[in-house]
Amino acid sequence: MKKEKKVQNCRLNQVGGQAVIEGVMMKHKDRSSLAIRMPDGSIKIKNDTVKSLRQKHKILNLPIIRGVINFVESMVLSMKTLNDSTEALGLDEMEETKFEKWLTRHFGKKLMDVLMVFASILGVLLALLLFFFLPSFLTKLIDGLVGGVLGGWRTLIEGAIKITIFILYLFLASRLGDIKRTFEYHGAEHKSIFAYEAGEELTPENVRKYKRFHPRCGTSFMFVMLLFSVILGALLPWSNALLRTALKILLLPVSVGLGFEFIMFAGKHCDNIIVRILATPGLWMQRITTCEPDDSQLEVAICALKSAMIHEFPDFEVPGATKETQESPTEDKSNTEK
Repeated sequence: MKKEKKVQNCRLNQVGGQAVIEGVMMKHKDRSSLAIRMPDGSIKIKNDTVKSLRQKHKILNLPIIRGVINFVESMVLSMKTLNDSTEALGLDEMEETKFEKWLTRHFGKKLMDVLMVFASILGVLLALLLFFFLPSFLTKLIDGLVGGVLGGWRTLIEGAIKITIFILYLFLASRLGDIKRTFEYHGAEHKSIFAYEAGEELTPENVRKYKRFHPRCGTSFMFVMLLFSVILGALLPWSNALLRTALKILLLPVSVGLGFEFIMFAGKHCDNIIVRILATPGLWMQRITTCEPDDSQLEVAICALKSAMIHEFPDFEVPGATKETQESPTEDKSNTEK
């Protein structure tokens, strides 16, 4: 008797999301929905249409390349979503500090815009310093202190330093009050996606029982990307820390692309023992970046998911919700990644 072929769950990889301040964004195909819990307890929903370059140019759907495109588009969408959430909550209208007022009064608003750009560039440079240059520099320093006997162990030591910096960064961030609450919404996002993929009726009671650790999470992706960068780093010369850093930056798109392919494969083959073993470290990281949500946070995540997949939930309504920029879902057949 022929062995029956396992049926693939058609709900896998159909929806992804992001936690923000007091809310959750969900994306399905080219529709994104942001649900925010307002100070008065109501839920505000904002829907947008998001077109991917992968829909226009088939070559961008090739393996590795699609991962790079998805990463860039996800970063752009993430920044827009964060801006939308702060606007909805009125955080962008908070009173300026005395120093900000002094700068505006003496140099004008344009200087503040320049300073914001400068701060963004400084943030990118700091990330390059922490995750690219510093591990190589410290490894070479350690190798010099022990007489240059590390040999092939240098790559593993560099990788261990890089991962330690990453974990320490996440841990320190999780200690901040506002970040901790956002991590609770992150848990709500994962639980609601798990419940949808399981075919459950989306209610806080049903969603609550699911895990908050999802194999397609951005945290897992970042960890897997770090592992691939460590593997690729074994091919690079150790003669100069700056040269090695530059080469690692040039190979970053490859690490991003490989990480994307693994995360997507892991999301569709959660029951595969090898995939589960390889995905475990990334899931461990989610113990830092997700927290158990309460029912009100689960409700927000469910609203975002239902609004993003309005064709599956045509009767979706939330008492007291404000719906903005409502748009009909498109018929695009491309999948949305987390």
